[in-house]
Amino acid sequence: MIVKRISILGCGWLGLPLAIDFESKGIHIKGSTTSDSKLSILEQNGISSFLLDLRIENPEVYMSFLADSDVLIINIPPGRDSNVVETYSERITNILHYIPVAQKVIFVSSTSVYQNTNSEVRETQKIVPEKMSGKAILAVENLLQKSLKERVTIIRLSGLVGYDRLPGRFLANKKGLKNGSAPVNIIHRDDCIGLINAVISKEAWGQIINGCADKHPTRKKYYTLAAKKIGLVPPEFVEEEGAHYKTISNAKSKELLDYTYVYPDPLKLL
Repeated sequence: MIVKRISILGCGWLGLPLAIDFESKGIHIKGSTTSDSKLSILEQNGISSFLLDLRIENPEVYMSFLADSDVLIINIPPGRDSNVVETYSERITNILHYIPVAQKVIFVSSTSVYQNTNSEVRETQKIVPEKMSGKAILAVENLLQKSLKERVTIIRLSGLVGYDRLPGRFLANKKGLKNGSAPVNIIHRDDCIGLINAVISKEAWGQIINGCADKHPTRKKYYTLAAKKIGLVPPEFVEEEGAHYKTISNAKSKELLDYTYVYPDPLKLL
């Protein structure tokens, strides 16, 4: 499959660099945003821009955005609505009906769909999300799989870091934090882009794939070093027995996609 055109639904912190990366490879990109002010940024980077808000049904815009693209990448978060499970599914449903029958789809999901198991988690794990955002994402995964079947691949990304997203800011100066011995699950933005490229180049459709760095330092070690690195007061963790966690396995991404992580060790990012 030779990919000449890609539509990216959601050109934010990950979507815009992803679009620029594809554009640099000679692939024509259509990118969407919900902000008028970002249209010019997309155009300046050679991306055909679309003002597209899935809360508003607009079949004409949907069809124009999707037309002629070989691949659609859905990269929009669920938001924080009180009824986010319903609203997120409704937003995706609004455009789902207009996806051309031959178009392949990548859904950028999250490892937040996994519950804490106090063990390693693989893609075959039976999922029982603990947070509403995780429940909303899982509902959309199921919706896309039911409708698109083998045409959709789901990439579940761990905690996103890199460039201006500095983890040292997340917990700096906080006290009395728990779960300090729990492992962190982190992925750098460059590896997110690398995995998405690999899915397309390997034609790995109809898959669920975790994206996460190889190593999993403890929360205490990681966030303490991260805060110190940028000159902030490190967080303080309370001593406690046991921890509630999950360790995301990236084995499938490396085996199926033959992918080597650019940033396998989160501590070396600090």
